[in-house]
Amino acid sequence: MLRKAALSRLSTRLATYDADLTVIGGGPGGYVAAIKAAQLGFKTVCVEKGETLGGTCLNVGCIPSKSLLQNSHFYHMAHKDFKSRGIEVGSVKLNLDQVMKAKDGSVKALTGGIAHLFKKNGVTHVTGHGKLEGPNKVTASKADGTTDTINTKYTLLATGSDVTPFPGGGIQIDEETIVSSTGALSLSKVPERMVVIGGGVIGLELGSVWSRFGSKVTAVEFLGSIGGVGIDGEVSKQFQRSLQKQGVKFKLNTKVTGAEKQADGSYKVQIESAKGGKTDTIDADVILVCVGRRPYTDGLGLESVGIEVNKQGQIPVNDNFQTSCPSVYSIGDCIRGAMLAHKAEDEGIICVEHLAGKDVHIDYNCVPSVIYTHPEVAWVGKTEEDLKAENVSYKIGSFPFMANSRAKTVNDSEGFVKILSDSETDKILGVHIIGPIAGEMIAEGVLAMEYGATAEDVARVCHAHPTMSEAFKEAAGSAAFGKPINF
Repeated sequence: MLRKAALSRLSTRLATYDADLTVIGGGPGGYVAAIKAAQLGFKTVCVEKGETLGGTCLNVGCIPSKSLLQNSHFYHMAHKDFKSRGIEVGSVKLNLDQVMKAKDGSVKALTGGIAHLFKKNGVTHVTGHGKLEGPNKVTASKADGTTDTINTKYTLLATGSDVTPFPGGGIQIDEETIVSSTGALSLSKVPERMVVIGGGVIGLELGSVWSRFGSKVTAVEFLGSIGGVGIDGEVSKQFQRSLQKQGVKFKLNTKVTGAEKQADGSYKVQIESAKGGKTDTIDADVILVCVGRRPYTDGLGLESVGIEVNKQGQIPVNDNFQTSCPSVYSIGDCIRGAMLAHKAEDEGIICVEHLAGKDVHIDYNCVPSVIYTHPEVAWVGKTEEDLKAENVSYKIGSFPFMANSRAKTVNDSEGFVKILSDSETDKILGVHIIGPIAGEMIAEGVLAMEYGATAEDVARVCHAHPTMSEAFKEAAGSAAFGKPINF
């Protein structure tokens, strides 16, 4: 009897963990997963190597860039647009230090807010570099050389992504005059000339910021269009025209081969045709390298549990985000799919709900993308190019903001709403918007697609007047009935 009792106590001890779930990474996916897990009753630990929570998104990504985008837009309007609106002001000057303080204030408030949410929900925050030491053990190595050890039932890897360096090593980022997106958020002065390597989302957003502040910006893109993966071709063309009107120059079908520093500290950026042959140079005072991001998986101890990354450096997972090690899960930028904060957040919630025994799913076709320039660009679902490649018969419903009452009254009528629906069923297959508040309006398209709505369903829903959202209704009506009302 005594031996049986001893074995029972031993068994209990072996089944008792310091944490039910340990999340490595405190970015959008990681911190949301940790909070949700705690709300579901898991004893939860979150290990984050950074000084503050929030990851790349809150500290040096989505959040600070939106602050700069908004304030640079106001500055641009004061210079270019106020007078036509009947607003006459004196000399408009840029106080870049104050712009940066406003940005930093937003970041501080939001990262501090996550720390508060951790306390509110009972999540234990451990600072340090998280590493797997086995299927049920995580260590957190601190800057002072000490290490915390967490025994855990499950581990969730939410380590995000890092900047992809310039291929070939010909251009080395120093975050001063050759910058990544991180350095571009904290420049001490407006460069006279900036070359952006890459015409995707990050390059266009940050290039737009410095263009509005007065820099002569040239974006060099290897492909023949801008906007990156997933953008509709018609939208991309309109987008390029809009940015060109604002002063941004483009070199498409062109690649950067190197950069030579001049005696005055500026650069001669060497370019050539993507097809080879023709070469040229562009003068720049600052070079912004935006050639993509790569999964952050270094030093995580994946080998200790037999996890191997794929050719893209991603951690393979099944539909429940489980890795090849049954107790280890992964979400966000370090697994398949788009590198988007909101995608990581949804995956984090779904993953821990699965661990709690709930039936869950995610439809990656219903994950929206947004470019926060002005005009904004947003989309969800299939593009025309996708549907043609898949031999899907579709209808197009389109409505321009120049025919929208609210857009006209606020003098912000550039762009359009485009809805693609199935020719037979009228089910909405894709939504593409370029124009004012596109990032907010896309939510209606996501909701419609998530629940299988048809274009007619949306067209018959009453939208408030006058609002930008009426352009969405009109585009849906155009797809469903062949014609809009107000255009």
